[in-house]
Amino acid sequence: MATIIPLADVDPALVEQVLDTAFEPERHTRTAYRLREGTEWLQALSFAALDDDDMLAGTIQCWPVALTDPTGRAHPLIMVGPVAVLPHAQGLGYGQALMTASLTVIDPRAPLPQVLIGDPEYYGRFFGFSAAHTAGWTLPGPWAPERLLCRTANPAVLPQEGMLGPWRG
Repeated sequence: MATIIPLADVDPALVEQVLDTAFEPERHTRTAYRLREGTEWLQALSFAALDDDDMLAGTIQCWPVALTDPTGRAHPLIMVGPVAVLPHAQGLGYGQALMTASLTVIDPRAPLPQVLIGDPEYYGRFFGFSAAHTAGWTLPGPWAPERLLCRTANPAVLPQEGMLGPWRG
């Protein structure tokens, strides 16, 4: 069973090791990294999973991003991820536990829409993410449109078109 702790309680070097192991050091060239350039991860929404031996098994970070519509207005969103689980711990529920921890902390009275780049079947089935509202969005680099997913209680707040990038507000 995973023990979930605040990511801020983990040595940043260990977090980087988990990310490098889960995604390879080339991860910094991915479009997802460009979406959060110059921002700091949201400590209240970011967690680590420890295994039964209290060893780091996985992490999740959430980031402030914005969708800038064609008029130049920035609409704040929460970017969920990366969700990183060490290879030996994958398939054991750590990723689900980390996602659940992050999404549960989001204030239900005024939740910002959440966005991620990931497997639509997995994130849709377990967490309600969908590409239904992201078809007109663009990103600052290559991406597979079917993997750009959003989760929101009120889709009417989402612009149909815009450029996703770091939150500068």
